Amino acid sequence: MLKDLSPTNVAGYGPTGYAALAPKSVPGPFRTAKTLNVYILHPLADRRWDDLVARHRHASVFHHRGWLEALSRTYGYEPLVLTNSPAGSTLESGMVVCRVSSSLTGTRLVSLPFTDHCEPLLNDPSETRTFTKWLRDECDRNRQQYVELRPLSEIQTTESDLKPTGSYWLHELDLGYGLEQIFCRLHKNSFQRKIRRAERERLSYEVGRSRQLVDEFYQLLLMTRRRHHLLPQPRSWFINLVECMGDKAEIRIARKSGAPIAAMLTLRDRSLVVFKYGCSNAAFHNLGGIPFLFWRLIEECKLSGIEKIDLGRSELDHKGLVVFKDRLGASKRLLTYYRYTNVGGRRETAPWQWRGFREILCDLPDAFFSTAGSVFYRHMG
Repeated sequence: MLKDLSPTNVAGYGPTGYAALAPKSVPGPFRTAKTLNVYILHPLADRRWDDLVARHRHASVFHHRGWLEALSRTYGYEPLVLTNSPAGSTLESGMVVCRVSSSLTGTRLVSLPFTDHCEPLLNDPSETRTFTKWLRDECDRNRQQYVELRPLSEIQTTESDLKPTGSYWLHELDLGYGLEQIFCRLHKNSFQRKIRRAERERLSYEVGRSRQLVDEFYQLLLMTRRRHHLLPQPRSWFINLVECMGDKAEIRIARKSGAPIAAMLTLRDRSLVVFKYGCSNAAFHNLGGIPFLFWRLIEECKLSGIEKIDLGRSELDHKGLVVFKDRLGASKRLLTYYRYTNVGGRRETAPWQWRGFREILCDLPDAFFSTAGSVFYRHMG
């Protein structure tokens, strides 16, 4: 069991937070010319994970220690990395997962919760087969509900027992053009005119990571989530995210006469910025706060050499969000998640998906609305 790999349960658990699983042969379609041993390391305790993330071409901001630590601090999820590199050797590859344990929705292994995508940092197809087989066996041994992977690239499901479980659009804005060209590619009514309106209204702008900005961002987030009948993420999530990610996280606020009217939170890694959260006060939508923030983000990205903005995923049938990102000039490609489900596991329940339940919660005062998000969000990962 994965829980038996914790420092208190594993004999000989080393100072790096590293443990080895007994090697197993790989039967049937999983057999390879070179049978790989599977080892487990704890990425919050083993600095070799940081080294791998820093040099691997498929690494993203979601692989970073800060993102994993924020998930652990806020929701209690345990991040683990499967690898074929034994303790003491250079880490050549790894597949990171979190164990989500919930009394409401069961126990599962997810790569990664609340993450749009998380590509395994591997070098050979045989590693994918070996690691997904180990995850499948772990799911069966402990009657966990499922294993879910959220890669950027396609997985050959015939060799892994994983099945596609959902598809989304992943949107990316290419900044390989001049600013004037990028502006011309923006939708005239949805962006160009609103950006000019924001400038005429003399909206002010602030970027940073201070607690005041986190608090202002969160108040706008509560408004937005209430408006869409969705539970808000815990305030502690954003506090932890900003603290753990350091200068990789930034909050941008647009103000009218000093009052915050729109905000976004972005994450930066290498030549890519991820737009992760956006929120606003609907009473000021006519002032163009969100388009104004996107244009400021684009200008700053161009100045600092950023090549792309990852605008995150959209549900395929969420036409409003898809059109919004299309009008920003973004391209889109299909993003597919994969699951192996243990049919003997506990059946998943998700009360927050019931519209009536959400509507009742959204009528609560801010303090109780936020508390409801804190109570339920850790079960959603």
